[in-house]
Amino acid sequence: MPLDRFGRNINYLRISLTDKCNLRCVYCMPEDMTFRPRAELLQDDEIYRLVHIFTELGFHKFRLTGGEPTVRANFVEIVRRIAGTPGVRTVAMTTNGLLLDKLARPLVEAGLQRVNISIDTLNPEKFKKLTRWGNVEDVWRGIHAAEEAGLGIKLNAVVVRGYNDSEDVVDLARLTLYQPWQVRFIEMMPFGDVADFQQAGVVPEEELRATISAALGPLTMENGGRLDGEARLFRLEEGLGTLGFISSVTQPFCAGCSRARLTADGRLRLCLLRENEVDLMEPLRNGASDEELQKLITDGIWWKPWGHGLARNVVPKNRVMSEIGG
Repeated sequence: MPLDRFGRNINYLRISLTDKCNLRCVYCMPEDMTFRPRAELLQDDEIYRLVHIFTELGFHKFRLTGGEPTVRANFVEIVRRIAGTPGVRTVAMTTNGLLLDKLARPLVEAGLQRVNISIDTLNPEKFKKLTRWGNVEDVWRGIHAAEEAGLGIKLNAVVVRGYNDSEDVVDLARLTLYQPWQVRFIEMMPFGDVADFQQAGVVPEEELRATISAALGPLTMENGGRLDGEARLFRLEEGLGTLGFISSVTQPFCAGCSRARLTADGRLRLCLLRENEVDLMEPLRNGASDEELQKLITDGIWWKPWGHGLARNVVPKNRVMSEIGG
């Protein structure tokens, strides 16, 4: 299992299958976003080869992201091939849920185990404003289809000041009173051309918890404060589900980081909020052996940054979120 120079075991790879998306969320990308030509992105066989190489190094958890991963051609077969790779224990996906009503059951049959579905508000008008194009009812159909298919479900809400930081947060938190889901509130993180907007819109975890407690009652910390992945968990009294707070900006969790990211154009990104990347596509297409690619990966992971530099106003500018995969 690859270690970085701080002794962290890096065993979790988030693979961005495409930079394209069928929404244009205000905190993620400009409305007139230009996407890369298909030939400039990793092809199916290249993804399968890299997954095999990563599992040989000890990676066992894989999350498929985008853009929006479900718009990738041949997506169900990609899931099937990754899930069937020796050494892969977990295959999950982050999605906006719009296509899950059709894809949830085929994806379960292909080997998908868990899904994180983005839903930033339950209010149809606000949802349309946040996503620019979206219909919240389409997401709800996807959530119900995922539940019926037997997928583990977490709901992700990126909180944006002035958009969904008050009653919307309460409405989403209320779902955990009668659903066994984890509803996760994510601090907005700054990237690329929309970094200034994102920084101005951050709502700290402490403020979110105060808003929820005032409306729904006290929150009890779960797991003794230990993180569930990136989320610090709380529960409302008698709640069936849990509330997760992912506070990358105000309460970073870098000491426990176990993840790296493979962008759709074949770069190994070592920290979400740093620009450091290792180009795997060029050597892959120029005939590098598996051993040579493994060395590029392990050398890169050794130099994985400790964490972000937002406190010193170091903001990643080389990509927007949709180009990284979250």
